Amino acid sequence: MQRFKNKLLASAGRYPALPARCSSPPSGLPFPAGLPPALFSPRQSRGGSSSSSSQRRSWRRRWPGMKGDIGNYYYGQGHPMKPHRIHMTHNLLLNYGLYRKMEIYRPHKATAEEMTKYHSDEYIKFLRSIRPDNMSEYSKQMQRFNVGEDCPVFDGLFEFCQLSTGGSVAGAVKLNRQQTDMAVNWAGGLHHAKKSEASGFCYVNDIVLAILELLKYHQRVLYIDIDIHHGDGVEEAFYTTDCVMTVSFHKYGEYFPGTGDLRDIGAGKGKYYAVNFPMRDGIDDESYGQIFKPIISKVMEMYQPSAVVLQFQMQAIPEDAVHEDSGDEDGEDPDQRISSKTVL
Repeated sequence: MQRFKNKLLASAGRYPALPARCSSPPSGLPFPAGLPPALFSPRQSRGGSSSSSSQRRSWRRRWPGMKGDIGNYYYGQGHPMKPHRIHMTHNLLLNYGLYRKMEIYRPHKATAEEMTKYHSDEYIKFLRSIRPDNMSEYSKQMQRFNVGEDCPVFDGLFEFCQLSTGGSVAGAVKLNRQQTDMAVNWAGGLHHAKKSEASGFCYVNDIVLAILELLKYHQRVLYIDIDIHHGDGVEEAFYTTDCVMTVSFHKYGEYFPGTGDLRDIGAGKGKYYAVNFPMRDGIDDESYGQIFKPIISKVMEMYQPSAVVLQFQMQAIPEDAVHEDSGDEDGEDPDQRISSKTVL
């Protein structure tokens, strides 16, 4: 483990001199022209309040008890992905009084046009059209877009994607407008979704879309993934660009999605801008901290991002991290006990 850490720290020092603005826009992705200068200075106080910079404001999704609430969607009997757990998170925030330290917003439903800033038109059109009662008409497309057992068709599928994506994109917009220093989408973090493919219970990659929004005002965005699963969808989207650096700490081996090797470091202009730290079972808090802190410190020092996006699951926080799965009789996957989240 120490040898792997040293190799990663060594590679972190290989970056070429950073350009005035990132030199290679993400391949095949829309990229705004005429970016403003990088925003490296600390956030200044706003509204004449001397304490506003120290009282960091966070952003999260409002979860009203009404039809359309993302926590009410249902993947199906026995499926390990259970959006209703988001209600549990919300109730904890209420019961501990943490909501008093937050500004609460209800985001818009992301449109198909917003989603196709990354995803293919055909894929999003399919997600808009497919329903449980017309699946037989889309059998070929379901196979093509990897929709089926792991990523099932359920009632309100597209609206679920709209709400999840809308939360992360709206958080990025608030950061771009300097209306907050931190934004949290408790229903975000669907990091496995690909450009034209569902994967790992994920259909639309809210993280990629939020990062694209951040790139309108930030020249370099750092993405940190501490989910127990490798953040393959986000890494793939930005693998050949130096505009976004991806860092993933994850369980590795015969474990989904099976990617994220230590030697996967990016390609082309993105070489050395992807960092993977694969881990085996049994890591404890102290060891995790000894790995995470120096690597992230070195990345921050060398890459100098002006925005950071964090994806995490509770199971990726030691001591629960990188453990052997046990499951239960209802098909509950312990990796999915707490929903993924996107913190921007």
